[in-house]
Amino acid sequence: MTAAADPFDGAPLGAEPAAHARALAELRRARESAEAANEAKTRYLVAVSHEIRSPLNVIYGYAQLLERDESLSGAEAGTIIRRSAEHVTNLVEGLLEISRIESGVLTIRQDLVDLRALLQHVVDMFRMQASAKGLTLTLDVRDRLPEQVKADEKRLRQILINLVSNAIKYTPAGQVTLAVGYRSQVADIAVIDTGIGIPPEDLERVFEPFDRGSLAAAQRQPGIGLGLAITRVLARVLGGDVAVTSTPGAGSTFRFRAMLPSPATPARASGRRGRIIGYEGPRRTVLVIDDDPAQRHILRALLGGLGFVVHAAADGTDGIARAAEVAPDIVLLDIQMPGLNGWQVAERLRAAHGAALRIVMVSADAHAFRAGGDGRSSHDAFVTKPVELDRLVALVGTQLGLCWEEAEPVTPAAPPAPAPPGAGLPPEAAPLLACVREFAEVGHVRGVERAIEDLAGAIPAAGALAAVLRRQLGDFDLRALLGTLDDATR
Repeated sequence: MTAAADPFDGAPLGAEPAAHARALAELRRARESAEAANEAKTRYLVAVSHEIRSPLNVIYGYAQLLERDESLSGAEAGTIIRRSAEHVTNLVEGLLEISRIESGVLTIRQDLVDLRALLQHVVDMFRMQASAKGLTLTLDVRDRLPEQVKADEKRLRQILINLVSNAIKYTPAGQVTLAVGYRSQVADIAVIDTGIGIPPEDLERVFEPFDRGSLAAAQRQPGIGLGLAITRVLARVLGGDVAVTSTPGAGSTFRFRAMLPSPATPARASGRRGRIIGYEGPRRTVLVIDDDPAQRHILRALLGGLGFVVHAAADGTDGIARAAEVAPDIVLLDIQMPGLNGWQVAERLRAAHGAALRIVMVSADAHAFRAGGDGRSSHDAFVTKPVELDRLVALVGTQLGLCWEEAEPVTPAAPPAPAPPGAGLPPEAAPLLACVREFAEVGHVRGVERAIEDLAGAIPAAGALAAVLRRQLGDFDLRALLGTLDDATR
């Protein structure tokens, strides 16, 4: 048996202790790196678990209330469930976005975007949330904008939403301004706030995943700290960048700059005005192939209500047979199904029915995304679950070349200017505010309503605060309501 070689055999006298020291130092560094990675993973799992569980708790709670309480408004519950589901969806999409970027499979689109309309849409989206905190949210267009620019609209919108949402979250009083300049094909978009600010040592740290910097006020805010990390990565993927300047206690400015060229010939806007209620021309036939009965029911109810003839199949084999029977104009097809998967079904449908049949993949397999419609794929488009129903309807219309019938739009009345939350509440208000929070965190709207009335009745100084809370409750915006409670209890 041959003895193992001694790595220190023949080494000069005194070299062995030095080699041992180097080896021990390397082992120590490796252990510290592994421990740091494990700690980061633990923080990540805890943060993601908390962020997902909160809206899921609301969804689960309201589903149970609908089963038990026949007097509960379905519209009220539906609004809250939808908003909670959107929160979960946005979180999952953000995590998937990081995964796509890290694996190098992110696909960048070149859409024609109405930049002014997109900016106004983002401001309108957050106006109520800003008003609930007593903030002024404004759009400041500093240069003449082109009618359209070329950009990945989804990623550009995500960058703007992340920056504006972040500014409102960390601004307890004052204003948030979305300012935009445009020169030489370069958009210069700044989100300026009068918030808590960022210390100089944290200016780069806030762009790290799961890191909000060192300020205690920042640590108390909800969320998992992914927004700015995703924003910077997306900005760089789009060929731009995001930078920040800040004065602690006075506010921050996040500036996104990127080349967004304007097309030589802008496309005409669709001119869509109201809610779709049907379509012109002969009735079209839709075949839904999905092994989940709830998914089939949702699509049947949605499209049937718009005048489509809808057929459904629970698996690929049945779907191919049904297609031969009913000759659909379009197929909405899941991927993961027992037996034949969606890709196999699409290939067989294309071979049997040719290019006239439109095939749209509707799947939760976001990692399997393929745009389709390129002449080489068996499908024409891809939609990821959870499905945004308006987007799906628009896609069906595009695939079938439909002319939609629309209801006359109803212009909503502008919300009244909110009274600022009360300040300097007496100590006896604390348990009453805690009661409001307890009901809000589980999504119990009636409990929140009773707790607000108890607060207003027992604490006269809380009248202004109660008015803001009532309005937020009326809008079913429990997230903003919890933010108002945070501001009132600081």
